[in-house]
Amino acid sequence: MFTTRPTLQGTFGMVSSTHWLASQSAMAVLEDGGNAYDAAVAAGFVLHVVEPHLNGPAGEVPIILAPVGGEVRVLCGQGVAPAGATVAHYRGLGLDLVPGTGPLAAAVPGAFDAWMLLLRDHGTKPLADVLKYAIGYAEDGHAPVENVGATVETVRELFETEWTSSADVYLPGGQAPRPGRLFRNPALAATWKRLLAEVAGAGDRVAQIEAAREVWRTGFIAEALLRQSARPTLDTSGTHRTGTLTATDLASWSAAYESPATYDWRGWTLCKAGPWSQGPALLQQLALLPPELPAYGSADYVHLLIEGCKLAMADREAWYGDASGGADVPLDALLSDAYNADRRALVGEKASYELRPGSPGGRTPRLCAHARVVATDEPGFSPLGVGEPTVAKLPIPPVPGEPEITPDGSTRGDTCHLDVVDRWGNMIAATPSGGWLQSNPVVPELGFPLGTRLQMAWLEEGLPNSLTPGRRPRTTLTPSVALRDGVPVLAFGTPGGDQQDQWQLHFFLAVALRPEVRGGLDLQGAIDAPNWHNDSFPGSFYPRGMRPGSVTVEARTAGEVVEELRRRGHDVTIGDDWSEGRLCAVARDPDTGVLSAAANPRGMQGYAVGR
Repeated sequence: MFTTRPTLQGTFGMVSSTHWLASQSAMAVLEDGGNAYDAAVAAGFVLHVVEPHLNGPAGEVPIILAPVGGEVRVLCGQGVAPAGATVAHYRGLGLDLVPGTGPLAAAVPGAFDAWMLLLRDHGTKPLADVLKYAIGYAEDGHAPVENVGATVETVRELFETEWTSSADVYLPGGQAPRPGRLFRNPALAATWKRLLAEVAGAGDRVAQIEAAREVWRTGFIAEALLRQSARPTLDTSGTHRTGTLTATDLASWSAAYESPATYDWRGWTLCKAGPWSQGPALLQQLALLPPELPAYGSADYVHLLIEGCKLAMADREAWYGDASGGADVPLDALLSDAYNADRRALVGEKASYELRPGSPGGRTPRLCAHARVVATDEPGFSPLGVGEPTVAKLPIPPVPGEPEITPDGSTRGDTCHLDVVDRWGNMIAATPSGGWLQSNPVVPELGFPLGTRLQMAWLEEGLPNSLTPGRRPRTTLTPSVALRDGVPVLAFGTPGGDQQDQWQLHFFLAVALRPEVRGGLDLQGAIDAPNWHNDSFPGSFYPRGMRPGSVTVEARTAGEVVEELRRRGHDVTIGDDWSEGRLCAVARDPDTGVLSAAANPRGMQGYAVGR
């Protein structure tokens, strides 16, 4: 089978991420004696520098780690809604939806503390050793990928007239970042250098990491974040608003470990974050599969996966939320064989245009009144424009929407992903996101913006995903670890918002169902295979519409498959040849110790490295 690149194989260490500088920085840490967790932290901070349109330190990151000889764990770097973020407060401002941009959409920042907790508990390197790569690229510069500048251009007028602290960083001398010219973020470099200076005398490695966590929560970083939240800021509602974040919110929240949600399928065990993410939707799609599958890649196969996804995503909308924050989520019932056998019977010959949540355990599903709103082409919806950040744009009121489309069909905003496996067998998958440059102004003292994850919560009481103080908004971020006969074998994930667990399902099935190559899993072939997504459920990002029946496929999809999908009633859009799926993956064969890795060629910036 044709692939764009080989599946890498080796025995020392493997890294795959959405940017080559992050991948190589992680590899440098492995070469310097660090383990997979040291390497992941270094890569995570580099991604803040080189993909600022996709993630930032005040965003969020769910992490799944599989320590050699230990249990698979989820490390949650998704912050909660602040104490003042109530439905009543937002409704009192005249809002029906949480704005897609601005400080009113900011949850308690989660990414930084999660990376610190990972380094403290599972890493071996001092904080300075893993931050030096990000500091170097921020201070000395890096040649940015084209989409950094393209994203800045979409918000140029906003930056120049409203978010001027962002213009200071991303429009120096009026020029947006562009490939071939070094781009620097001296404010971000200064933040990390000041942080290291303040914690240098705290004691040993662990004490310094703990001191850094306190600086983030209560020190100069916290003070700057709070000042930014209190600044009236133009958001997607067309109004200048302040946020709800307080010193108590910052000081009282911590990243935390929890058990993964799991599902067993044909000797594999898939591990995902819980229903505060959309991770169980991948598990439920597996549970919905019949015992016998149609031929891989056939129209019957694609139709089956699309229709199963619609059912799982309808359940996501009705039932998923932060159970630890008080949401009633019947996850065991949602993943049970009996429930999914009944749901499977709903998949017919024709495409469904309905949003059909189920009734696990006899419960009655309840949807937000906005959930059935059908998206139109304005504002912001395009079947080719899937991705994460809402982009604030002028003229006032700004036109909200998903990232704009480049001529080749790629998007100008999304998320990041990284996977690492080391020579000892430690494995990690992480999906950093939020804190996008285009969705909140840069905090001038820090060089990075607040996040906007609260836009994913509903402004209606009594739903699993209602905006609720102390509750995590349900996120689309969803890394994966797969075990084979109980042993960690595969770590993978992708950017892509609501599309993540659609693309990951197809990737995983391609790995699981197709023959091995070169004595191992065909990771690159599974990544390169033509992919697709559907939009027949409420979108997670402002303005939250759905597109019943819409399916987008890559142009490389066989013509007879497209024709048959249309005959079955699917509203098929033909995307670019390489427009669907942005997966990264690493693997380890427990019998031989051989490591492997592959990365997405779409967008031409994701790379795997290893030896």
